[in-house]
Amino acid sequence: MPNLLSIILAAGEGTRMKSDRPKVLHEVGRLPIVGHVLKAATAAGSTDVAMITGPGHEAIRAAVSALNPNVRFFEQVERRGTAHAAMMAAPAYEAADGYVAVVYGDHPLLRAENFAQIVERLDDGLDVTILGFEPEDPTGYGRLITDGDRLLAIREHKDASAAERAIGLCNACVLGFKAEVFRALIGQVSDDNAQGEYYLTDLVELANAAGYSVGYAVAPEVDVMGVNDRVQLSRAEAIFQERRRIEMMRGGVTLIDPASTYFAYDTQIAQDVTVEPHVVFGPGVTIETGATVHAFSHIEGAHVGPNAIVGPFARLRPEAVLAEGAKVGNFVEIKKANIGTGAKVNHLTYIGDAEIGAGSNVGAGTVTCNYDGYNKARTVIGQNAFIGSNSALVAPVEIGEGAYIASGSVITEPVPADSLGIGRARQTNKPGYGKALRERFSAHKHKKQG
Repeated sequence: MPNLLSIILAAGEGTRMKSDRPKVLHEVGRLPIVGHVLKAATAAGSTDVAMITGPGHEAIRAAVSALNPNVRFFEQVERRGTAHAAMMAAPAYEAADGYVAVVYGDHPLLRAENFAQIVERLDDGLDVTILGFEPEDPTGYGRLITDGDRLLAIREHKDASAAERAIGLCNACVLGFKAEVFRALIGQVSDDNAQGEYYLTDLVELANAAGYSVGYAVAPEVDVMGVNDRVQLSRAEAIFQERRRIEMMRGGVTLIDPASTYFAYDTQIAQDVTVEPHVVFGPGVTIETGATVHAFSHIEGAHVGPNAIVGPFARLRPEAVLAEGAKVGNFVEIKKANIGTGAKVNHLTYIGDAEIGAGSNVGAGTVTCNYDGYNKARTVIGQNAFIGSNSALVAPVEIGEGAYIASGSVITEPVPADSLGIGRARQTNKPGYGKALRERFSAHKHKKQG
């Protein structure tokens, strides 16, 4: 298979987003828009990726590098059009062999299959292939002027005649070239047009004039949807979520109310998992077979083992790990903690920076006090321990296997295995003192009001 260099154009500011954040860093499915494009390019077999960014776009470069450290970055200081942007990647395409694809970085629903359409046409012998689509409203898009399977030109909307604007086939977001053809033509693009910019689309007419074979492929409109404002961003999110819901259900996941379930781009859920309404999955979640996620739960960066139970109204934060058959119930928050096989944390509890042994039971209102304002410390609870309700475990602390913590205790020292830990003051009753307090408080209140 020929090598594929993908040049992703991400230098625009996206002023219509009305945001200090660059457009391509806005998220769909909890992944930056440009991350979706990168993901599609990589899945399509790109052997090299070059990204064009603008001045001050360190945040884009940092976000993309976190996703793929092998991406090479080039800066477009002056914004003089798409061809000018692509020219910034000269060190990459001058050394390329095989194919070069140029793709716009603001298409979050782009798929590897769309790249494959371009590659397949190049494999068939074409020198240049453009991805097109047929929108319901073609206004604003460049039109593909064709003669059968041959692509003659792409006319930008502002430069198009009335007859050309009547064409329904439009330019999408991926342009593919044999590497030597791209090198031969990119320097010939001129800025003689209504915008005074260097258009990538002019490469089509240049290729035809040079005798190269030029064709096109047609993608579904939804795949090549661009995002320019918050309205389009919300539409892209809705389409992304609908795709993921269908993918999950076809993979054997039961979604009680699909429309109220929200996934991240990398959510992994095994078959025979049940997800109740109003559940949100952030990035980095894996749910294993047979687990149940009850309603109104939020899970991010967590691993839920087989047949485990989460919620309702539970929150699993990053590095929460539930072993097989573990249960995390309503109004429980778990952060950076391992909940052992069959262990139960049923309600109204915070477990952070902790290890809960298999078969242990953590009562309502328990808190692992893991933060002193400066540092985090760890709590370790052995197997088959019982933590009574309303206990505070002040880390670092260890509760031994089979130990029992009396309800209402504040535990600051280790509790040996099979021991009872009690950390509360002895109760004292003072007869008649309640009545005296009421009278004192009532007199004080009346005095203030008078």
